Amino acid sequence: MKKIYIIYRVFAFVFISIVLAMLGLYLYALITPKMNIKNTNRIVMLDKEGKTFYQNTTTNSWVNLEDISEHAINGIVATEDKNFWNHRGFDYLRIIKALYMDLKSGNFEQGASTISQQYIKNLFLTFDKTWERKIEEAYLTFELEVHYSKEDILEGYLNTINYGAGNYGIEEASMYYFNKHAKDLTLPEASIIVGIPKNPTYYNPVYYYDNAKERQFVVLDAMVSNGYISQEEADEAYNTDLEFYGKKQNNYIVSAEYYKDAVMEELNNIREIPKSLIETGGLIIYTNLDSKAQEGLENIVSEEMENTDDLQVGAMIREPKTGNVVALIGGRNYNESQFNRVTQAKRQVGSTFKPILYYAALENGVTASSTFTSEATSFSLGNNEIYTPANFGNRYPNKAITMAEAIALSDNIYAVKTHLFLGTTVLRDTASRMGIKAAIENTTSLALGTQELSMLDFSNALNTLANYGIMNDAHFINKVTDLEGNVIYEANYEEAVVLDQRYVYILNDLLTKTYNYDYIDYTSPTLLSVKGLFNKKYAAKSGTTNTDYWVIGYNPESLVLVWNGFDDNRSVDNVSNKITKRIWARTIEMYNEGKEESWYDIPSGVTASFVNPISGSITDLSTKDILFYVRGSEPTFITETRVE
Repeated sequence: MKKIYIIYRVFAFVFISIVLAMLGLYLYALITPKMNIKNTNRIVMLDKEGKTFYQNTTTNSWVNLEDISEHAINGIVATEDKNFWNHRGFDYLRIIKALYMDLKSGNFEQGASTISQQYIKNLFLTFDKTWERKIEEAYLTFELEVHYSKEDILEGYLNTINYGAGNYGIEEASMYYFNKHAKDLTLPEASIIVGIPKNPTYYNPVYYYDNAKERQFVVLDAMVSNGYISQEEADEAYNTDLEFYGKKQNNYIVSAEYYKDAVMEELNNIREIPKSLIETGGLIIYTNLDSKAQEGLENIVSEEMENTDDLQVGAMIREPKTGNVVALIGGRNYNESQFNRVTQAKRQVGSTFKPILYYAALENGVTASSTFTSEATSFSLGNNEIYTPANFGNRYPNKAITMAEAIALSDNIYAVKTHLFLGTTVLRDTASRMGIKAAIENTTSLALGTQELSMLDFSNALNTLANYGIMNDAHFINKVTDLEGNVIYEANYEEAVVLDQRYVYILNDLLTKTYNYDYIDYTSPTLLSVKGLFNKKYAAKSGTTNTDYWVIGYNPESLVLVWNGFDDNRSVDNVSNKITKRIWARTIEMYNEGKEESWYDIPSGVTASFVNPISGSITDLSTKDILFYVRGSEPTFITETRVE
């Protein structure tokens, strides 16, 4: 009896403690200032001209609950939170059931979030799963329920969730998918739209109709189970043929969604920005997006890749002097795939890595007319390891060639010999010095670009060359303010001189030989086929691996990188690399249209000589070109530079 009494007292103490804690929490929430749910979740992004190109919710598209189809309201409640009207923010029975199912299966995949909890999650910029975050979410869910009615919460939720294809809020979604207002959605239409937020890309009915129909079945079944519709109504709705509109306003740039995602990624890494929008009420983000360039890039990619099935693309335009990324395409269709191939994918960069190698060579005494013999070669690396690289198409001149020709024709044997001549650590260290943040392997094949890099990270090194040896970081964001205009963050444009301008100038000039007819020898310069697509002078280099096509190029005003390949690393043998070259050539020329010719001033200490670019001779000028040298290293009649 005494034991039972003790248990009773402990239980009573725990119960009273919980009641008092909940009462205290309720009183604290009650005196806490009421959050403005119509503004709290708002993020507005402006391009460099100050024009809005993205906002996740707007007062223009916000609709009152009574102006939303009853079918959509009932469908979202039945599917996402059937006890929504009865709980106070948390569905405890559902949580217990989810935990039981997770423990039973061992998968921990069951969800138990209520609509109120999901709404609060939308008020955060990040999706980390720390305990501090979860505790804050739980409290804010409680506060939301204290200050607002169920109708207010549901209205806010329906007006802010992601319905795919850049649509936030049910009014935007209704206009996009069916060209009608949210209040006019029929049961078949509403049950499609209600299913989309579960996975906005996978259940997008415009691009993944079968997936959307599977989700629609789940929504209709939940509505039947919860007494909102009959089975006959569900069957009729499911079997109704629907036509999808799939269009936004005329000035909407679909590819800018990739840019928006890159902005959000950068935003999440800025320490000055609160991770909860509740602390700011909302944000206005001043970005570096050039909408005209973005639209031009989108059109070029669309035209050049029209008949390429599932070939993917990544492309970006960056301002060398500032590091600002002004345009970006992370894939051929954001609505089909939100994976950003500029910021997220890591691919082998191929011969586009060679400019880094040849800068290192110039810095270490090799010159534009230094020669190595290019022929089929197997390199003995020690420990019985043999490395046998090959030139593209197994074409070899079987003679000594210059660095100038090796760059123009992308000769792999010359590149590997240069790499081994320098010592393999030199290339790795130079790449890091030029701004690549990823850990770089110290391998013989590094000279041929076997390193996997993200395009954004790779652009740092190339931007250093384009910016005449001055390194800076990539920026998507210029400034962030709250909705009242108070500045929260401004980009810190730091730069550092990391390269010798003399060698940068020489290298940049050598990279113009990739489209120079004078360099036709045992094969042709790699970008000769697109020479007619641009009129200005650019340093440029193409690169090819079994699975990747790259072209990079720049002048003092612009850096453009383009990649093509398949997400599953399929071979690109059956795809023409002219697609990549044409996208690059058209893009860089589009961006520089109307601008004056821009090139680098010759720095002090650099001189020029007429040289045979094939042999390196200054006596046999049957073919000749002007090559640049650091004064004192130029070839003379007494000696012509050789490195063997």
